[in-house]
Amino acid sequence: AAMSERSRAEVDATLQTAKLNPAELLPAVHCLSFGPQASAGECCLLQLEPGLCAELEAGRSLVIRGEKDEKAVLCSKDKTYDMKIADTSNMLLFIPGCKTPEQLNADAASCNIIHSQIAGFSNNYWELRRCRPKLKKLRKLLMEDPYEGPNSQKDQTLTFSKYTTEDLLSLIQASEEEILYQLQVIDACKIEGYWRVLEFNYEMKLLDHVTQLIDSESWSLNKVPLRTCLEELGPLEPREMIEHILLSYGRKYVDDAGEVYFEMREDKICRAIAQMLLQNAVKFNLSEFQEVWQQSVPEGMTTRLDQLKGLALVDKSSRPETIFLLKVEDLPEDNQERFNSLFSIREKWTEVDITPYIQDLCAEKQTVGALLTKYARSSMLNGVKVYNSRRPIS
Repeated sequence: AAMSERSRAEVDATLQTAKLNPAELLPAVHCLSFGPQASAGECCLLQLEPGLCAELEAGRSLVIRGEKDEKAVLCSKDKTYDMKIADTSNMLLFIPGCKTPEQLNADAASCNIIHSQIAGFSNNYWELRRCRPKLKKLRKLLMEDPYEGPNSQKDQTLTFSKYTTEDLLSLIQASEEEILYQLQVIDACKIEGYWRVLEFNYEMKLLDHVTQLIDSESWSLNKVPLRTCLEELGPLEPREMIEHILLSYGRKYVDDAGEVYFEMREDKICRAIAQMLLQNAVKFNLSEFQEVWQQSVPEGMTTRLDQLKGLALVDKSSRPETIFLLKVEDLPEDNQERFNSLFSIREKWTEVDITPYIQDLCAEKQTVGALLTKYARSSMLNGVKVYNSRRPIS
């Protein structure tokens, strides 16, 4: 080894050949040699933004998620990142205990020649890009076996798909906070330790019990008492289901006397009843639907078409006008596929109509307008701006 170690004189001679002025360089010289074990692929490099670095330095962990057929994502406690390999034209060398110029400057007495062994090298690194959590699969998994109530035959057999929080964390490509938030959004509830979504008809049956009770007791819609609901409806359905439906369709609050009340959410209740009416028909005459819908909602509630954003679509071109069910959660998660599917349903869209169906695709700070510019082309139709596909729809 001593044979290959350069002397100061040799270093100076090399600098002179390279026409470099030693006075402009730090006095310390690194002499590098490949160690016996140095190879590519032993280590992976990951480029982290300061926030993620701080997570690791604080002792928290980052997790890579994805099944074999999925692209890997990296998750912190509350964010999700796409992982992409970035190739570099410069070879990146791993040198244990390597001192940077700053450290050498601080330590003026440092040895003149430092012999370092290269432990490994790489021509690429993983680059992280903040991405939307991939949450479509969450609903899909829970919809395999929706909860139909305590007396359903299916739940008494032991074969239904069961998912705990741990299971979902290993299957869904999203951070823990994003997953827990989404479970709230889809009104999932924990039953015997497993996350479940209610089967729609069972959910409607529970909601119906509650709204009928409100009606018969002549309660105000913004002051529905939890205790009385549980006492009155407890004999009909499990108490935790009654509470779950109140939490899904109401806002919980506690009055000065410590009593728990719910303020019922008019828009959400009207929307659910519209879904119940629409799911049994392919298309519904719009004016007839509006009449039936208003008659079907609890006394004191007002139905409005804007309650149906991302749930149903009005066809203004048909005579008479019709309305049909189109749920945003049934559409593809990938941007291009989402637009393909929307343009196969309808060739030309106004921005108002398409917005509820693409709003969820907007990344941080991205607008619906920017998405439309990228995936659609605009034209004028009878003085209204409309959007159609950039590519022929097969």
